[in-house]
Amino acid sequence: MKSFEYAAPKTLKDALALLNDTWGGTEVLAGGTDLVTSLKQRITQPTRVVSLKNIKELKGIKSKRGGVAIGATATLAELVENKDVQKNFPSLITAAEGIGSPQILAVGTVGGDLCQRPRCWYYRNGYGLFGGQGGTSLVREGDNRYHAIFGNNGPALFVNPSSLGPALVALGAEMALAGPNAATRTVSASQFFRAPKSEADRETALQPNEILTEIFVPVNGLKNATYEVRHRHGFDWPYATASVAFALNGGAVSDARVVLGHVAPVPWNSAGAGRALNNSPVSEAVATKCGEAAAEGAKPLSGNAYKVQLVKTAVKRAVLAAVAA
Repeated sequence: MKSFEYAAPKTLKDALALLNDTWGGTEVLAGGTDLVTSLKQRITQPTRVVSLKNIKELKGIKSKRGGVAIGATATLAELVENKDVQKNFPSLITAAEGIGSPQILAVGTVGGDLCQRPRCWYYRNGYGLFGGQGGTSLVREGDNRYHAIFGNNGPALFVNPSSLGPALVALGAEMALAGPNAATRTVSASQFFRAPKSEADRETALQPNEILTEIFVPVNGLKNATYEVRHRHGFDWPYATASVAFALNGGAVSDARVVLGHVAPVPWNSAGAGRALNNSPVSEAVATKCGEAAAEGAKPLSGNAYKVQLVKTAVKRAVLAAVAA
């Protein structure tokens, strides 16, 4: 890897002072499960790496104003073991446990999962964020079996790699971002993820001089679940996932949210699937209808049409798992 300056500040203010105003000059290090690989492969070549490991205010999980506040550097293992998360957010537990590797759970952080770069093999092999060469999209013309079937009209054809992102969007979570002079702004989880429009963009709302500090998840009694379709259980990324959250009033569903993962450049909020679920008692037939609605509008590439059926199945099973919990 290319040589860089390493800094391990003890306060958030000091960490922010070390960041640049443009991407590429500095990178933020949390657990390192993604960044270290990117450094070794020279996908990113910063002049400075800023470690967050010594900043206490970014750690831990605690109850806060009617919800649960998750520090950005809380590990995935801490998330899985937290009693409040277990009680209120089974969708997050399933998503985190699906990663499967004890080593990644012990070291990887919640913030790192949300901010990791795409796993697209064209990007990881040096062909840029959009996987192009000589004006040609290698993704569209080549092997695209793991790429997007939704939101793929633009240049971004990779899928968002976050395991926790879809569940957090479904649960109505909020992200706290600290910037220059430690000024904090809050964005919803649904607005945190973005499909980049140029090679210079990133996949989140974070600016290069900002740090994700906290994820707040409201406790509002929603039934919720995640279902993942994987080739294997272990350190791998799913083919498709579905996270659902909804209220049950007198046996009927309301406020239904269905969010798909690993099928679009962002966690994909399926409004049609939510409408198909609302105002009905949950049954296998309703869950099937919801899955069918979630797959509407898919635009598979040449090699990933199989994901359409996976979406239908994942949504159906997530709905049934949520009501059974």
